[in-house]
Amino acid sequence: MSDDNNKLLVDLEVRIKQVMFLCDSLKDENDRLKAEVRTRQKQLDETVKDLQQLKTRYDGLKTARTITAASVDVDTAKLKLSKLVREVDKCINLLK
Repeated sequence: MSDDNNKLLVDLEVRIKQVMFLCDSLKDENDRLKAEVRTRQKQLDETVKDLQQLKTRYDGLKTARTITAASVDVDTAKLKLSKLVREVDKCINLLK
């Protein structure tokens, strides 16, 4: 009976060590995946920021193109400029 108990204890010890090894492996993988998620999130944030800047530049270019185009109606250009001035005024008021 003592030999059977010793075999069971050794077997239990081996299995516990296997479980601990698997747990450590999963912790390492989890840390690696968390670092990768942080990296991807930073890339996504930078991409969103770049997209916003590009949209702003594009809107500015559209406005400049509208104003400088010879075939554009003067009234349309005035309306767009008035709209821009109102937007700037709103932004200034929000900053106050």
